[in-house]
Amino acid sequence: MDKKKRKLIGVVFIAASLTLFGFRAVESVQLKQNCTGYLKRAADANTIELATVELDRAITYLEANGLTTGYTSILWRTPDEDIDFWYRNLVASRAELTSLAPDATALERTNVLIKLRETLTDSGEKTKATVPGGLAVYPNNLIWAVLMWFAAIGLVIGFGVLANDQKAVDQPQA
Repeated sequence: MDKKKRKLIGVVFIAASLTLFGFRAVESVQLKQNCTGYLKRAADANTIELATVELDRAITYLEANGLTTGYTSILWRTPDEDIDFWYRNLVASRAELTSLAPDATALERTNVLIKLRETLTDSGEKTKATVPGGLAVYPNNLIWAVLMWFAAIGLVIGFGVLANDQKAVDQPQA
């Protein structure tokens, strides 16, 4: 195979892999824009009203996109990938916010907001919204896992072809 064809094959593998990685990244960004970003904002809200509005936005998105039941796992079901529990917990949190009496004391309001924050976020190095892993591509998690493996292998192949092609250029012909 001549040098130009090898180089083209390497570039095609790399481009296809980066395209797949790009599509996966877009799915994650869309989930953040339409759901998890609102969950984080609800957790950060200083008033019951503001928290309710943000939580409603996230729940509306989940319901409109059928993200209310199932597991995001591929091989086995673990509690951290249970969409049903997570969704029902969000709905229960909204119910608690909306059932708070209008004349509730500042302490009661603060306690509800603290509980909401603890429910919606995971603390660590960086506080982030609690979300089942792989929710961005649910229910196509298996397909996306396979595509990501192919993309990773394609990237290795593409760079390997280009590296071998470069080696052939760098080595003097005998």
